[in-house]
Amino acid sequence: MTTIGFLGAGQLGEPMVRRLLGAGKDVLVFARRDEVRSRLKHEGAKLAASVPDLAARSDILISCLFSDAQLRETGLGPDGFIAHLQHDAVFVSHTTGTLATLRELSASSPAPPAIIDAPVSGTADDIAEGKLTVLAGGDADALERVRPILAAYADPIIATGALGTALDIKLVNNMLFAANAQLVAAAAAAGEKLNVAPDMLLRALSVCSGWSNAAAHAQRVGGVQAFVSRAAPFLRKDVAAAISSAEQAGADLGFLRLVVENGPLPLTTEN
Repeated sequence: MTTIGFLGAGQLGEPMVRRLLGAGKDVLVFARRDEVRSRLKHEGAKLAASVPDLAARSDILISCLFSDAQLRETGLGPDGFIAHLQHDAVFVSHTTGTLATLRELSASSPAPPAIIDAPVSGTADDIAEGKLTVLAGGDADALERVRPILAAYADPIIATGALGTALDIKLVNNMLFAANAQLVAAAAAAGEKLNVAPDMLLRALSVCSGWSNAAAHAQRVGGVQAFVSRAAPFLRKDVAAAISSAEQAGADLGFLRLVVENGPLPLTTEN
């Protein structure tokens, strides 16, 4: 049976592992937190002693890490997963980061595994229902090899083309979402000036033509401020990655960047 290694069993990663186990997959997990290790072992996962151990025993390695920095920390060097993966393995990265980091990982080995950039769109609830959206870029044969595995928690799985194309699409999407969030915050501020109750405004927007996914999120979590407290750290990270990737490619994000950087929410390091 194919052994699926999993690195990054956090807020999204842990329910991914559960779905893989529920689909009857052989899952090997490396997790630093004892409570996570205990929960997943109880549910049927095998435990790796270290990152090198995880990589050496995996036919397919999936990571669900927060940032490029975490990818480099766990992937590079003599104790990184790239050095210990077999050349015929496939590495799937769910991190919303940059192509430069994936290229750095690949270049660090004389016989690197196939790499799939597979950023996601959705929540833990979507994963639990098997409805997470996964964008996937990279070698077509490698993607078809991992597609039945990702299907344990993802639908749709959208093949986007060459390595890095999925990240480019996800970063544009995240800039659009961040711009939507800025506009929702501006709309809420306008509503307050008009003496409109914030909860009523969001309730109305959820069924009117001005609806957006950002407004729906804000309504679900109890308002714009609650939404900001939850989403802003992730949005700041993704906005920074989008700007960095665009600058590396010599691309101008134009009006999207203007809205994101100049809106009322603190979504960049400059505001």
